[in-house]
Amino acid sequence: MTVNVPVRPTTTERDGRPVGPNRPRAERGSSPLAGERVRPLTRRQIEDRFRDLGDLYAQTSGGGPRAWNQARGAFLRQLAADVRRPGFSLLIAESTVLTGCAYGYPVPGGGTGGARGLDAYLPRSVLPVAASGRLFLVSGIIVPARVRRRNQDRAWNLARRLQKRLLTEHDAALGVTLVDRTDVTTVHALRSWGWRYAEGDTLQASLLGQYGVLLLAP
Repeated sequence: MTVNVPVRPTTTERDGRPVGPNRPRAERGSSPLAGERVRPLTRRQIEDRFRDLGDLYAQTSGGGPRAWNQARGAFLRQLAADVRRPGFSLLIAESTVLTGCAYGYPVPGGGTGGARGLDAYLPRSVLPVAASGRLFLVSGIIVPARVRRRNQDRAWNLARRLQKRLLTEHDAALGVTLVDRTDVTTVHALRSWGWRYAEGDTLQASLLGQYGVLLLAP
C-alpha cells in the first residue's frame, strides 16, 4: 500500500535574497506576499502545466539535479493518478512565476476506502465527519522554504492560504493528512501552519504504525 503524505517542505531558497545576520527582518504588518495570487486549475489546466508543477516540486525538494529528476518523476506519476479521483482539486500560487501549490480530494462519504491508505489510520472520532462527506484529504502542499521559516502563524502565510482555500471551496468540516513520524521537518512545518494531531496533541497519542494523522479546521 502506498500512503500519500504531505510534500516535505523545501530546504532551498527560491526568492534569491541573502540569508544571515544582514538579512532584513520580515515584515510583521501587512502581507509581504500580497502579489501572490491563489487560484484553482481545471483538470485540463493541470495537464497543460504538468511541466511547471514538476519543476516546482523538484526545485523545492532539495538535493542536486539527479535527486530533482527522481523526485520530479515520482511526483508527476502520483499527481496523474490523483487527478482522476472524484472531487480532486489543485490550487496554485503565482506572481510572475509559479510559487506554490496545494492539492487533495474529499474522502468518500460512504467510507474511507476510496482515499488511498487513509482508512487504516482514521480514529473513531473522525469517522462521523467522513461519513458526512465533509472530510477532505490534503495530499500535498508545495511551498518555498521562506513559507516554512517565516511568519508561519500569520493568516497570509502562503501555506495557510492554500490549505484554507482548499477546505473552504469544498465546504469541508475538517482537513486530514498523514505524516511519516520520522519526517520531523514536515511535522514541524504542518504544526506551525495549524495542523493538530487527531487524538490529543502529542505525537505518541496519534500514531498508528509509521504514520500519524493530522487534522485541520477550516
